[in-house]
Amino acid sequence: MSENTTVHLALSEATRALETVTTALATLRDEAAAHEPLTGVLDRLAHTVVAAVPEADAVTVTHLEVSGPRTVALTDESVAVIDDHQYEAGRGPCLQAATSGQPVRAVVGEYAELWPEFTAAAKEAGVRAYLSVPLLLATPGEGPGELAGSFNIYARSAAAFDPFDETLMELFSTAASAAISNARRWHRARTQVEQLTEALTTRAEIDQAKGVLMAVHRITADEAFARLTDTSQRTNTKLHELARNLMAQSIERGVPTGNGRREPGQT
Repeated sequence: MSENTTVHLALSEATRALETVTTALATLRDEAAAHEPLTGVLDRLAHTVVAAVPEADAVTVTHLEVSGPRTVALTDESVAVIDDHQYEAGRGPCLQAATSGQPVRAVVGEYAELWPEFTAAAKEAGVRAYLSVPLLLATPGEGPGELAGSFNIYARSAAAFDPFDETLMELFSTAASAAISNARRWHRARTQVEQLTEALTTRAEIDQAKGVLMAVHRITADEAFARLTDTSQRTNTKLHELARNLMAQSIERGVPTGNGRREPGQT
């Protein structure tokens, strides 16, 4: 094979990898906008990496959480134990990339003294090389970004990864962070809407219960609310649950609730 042919094949392979990543990120952007669950976004990212990096045999995604690091997506169950050993030991390439913000690329055994637990688990799983790149989520106006975890690529060939793969994955991680950030913002907004809806419903129930007490006992709104809170504290019952129970009892007894409802047969 001539030198020109070799160069042409290498360029073709690089172009194919870039096209794979570009297409996948475009699809990911559209589906994240369509409210795809965050776990689905991460799972799709992991499978995209396998498609973009020819020598990649398995990919996992480490997410740094308050309770500790956790694998939130993977393409092959057989490598999950490799991540688990790193989490238990508190060290390893995936944690190094996730906490330092720098990629880690090496052949298994190269850092055996530094990461003995990882090295043993990787050899047991038949992994010969690895590449971990940090996952940074964009934080506009707040510096370079939030270190959220890492993409971890495992291969059964010792000659699997090169500087191009490392650069490609860094670009991929940067671009993918936007899709992940969008998904997280959407889920956060949805949670806030659900909390607001619940708060409004609770407020309506309490207001109705106050109305019942005001009508029955001929007291003011403040006095009715004071009775509710006092009973809530004495019975260790949440205020909205107490209000809901009072409303149910009032309907059963035919007491006006402020919405025109009475027990059948009442006038």
